[in-house]
Amino acid sequence: MRVLVVDDDFMVARIHGGYVARMPGFRVVATAHSGTGALDAVAEHRPDLVLLDIYLPDMSGLEVLKSLHDVDVLVISAARDVPTVREAMRGGAVNYLIKPFTSAALAERLRHYAGTRRQLTAIGPEARQDDVDRLFGIPGSATALPKGLSPATCALVADTLRDAGGDLSAAEAAVLAGLSRVSARRYLEYLCAAGRAELRPRYGTAGRPEHRYRWIG
Repeated sequence: MRVLVVDDDFMVARIHGGYVARMPGFRVVATAHSGTGALDAVAEHRPDLVLLDIYLPDMSGLEVLKSLHDVDVLVISAARDVPTVREAMRGGAVNYLIKPFTSAALAERLRHYAGTRRQLTAIGPEARQDDVDRLFGIPGSATALPKGLSPATCALVADTLRDAGGDLSAAEAAVLAGLSRVSARRYLEYLCAAGRAELRPRYGTAGRPEHRYRWIG
């Protein structure tokens, strides 16, 4: 997915771009340091996602958000007042991340975004109510996940396993999904418990068998 990074601080923009570049499936296509620059860059590069700061030198990021069409926006800002957060939500931001934050925090939001896009693609031309409920995170619309598991990340692991066309180890699934091996294994074990995947031990010449996971739907 193509990403535009917008921040008035050149160094901060570079750091955020580095975070994005380390995420599988994401690529930074441009950076901008003003509201006008952001609008021009969107017109030129047609990104899928914009990481948008609120405090820009020529206009508010909220004004930029209102001017953007056919592109998703993840707001990244030190602004933490409720009116600003509310305005970002009204403007259609897919998420809001308050500075300062860790690379892991941004990675989780990017995975959530990727998972939502995957779910949209998988739904097809028409959505059922339960499909929409899952996309909007309505509780009780689907089987509750164990504590600590994210629906979007679960969808990402499920799609990774399904798209593999065969079995995967937890380590292989982790690399493909951009997760740690421990996290990938937790989601794979949940998918097995939910009846959507199966565990197949692979016996080697010595030692414990390797656990392999296969999608069964």
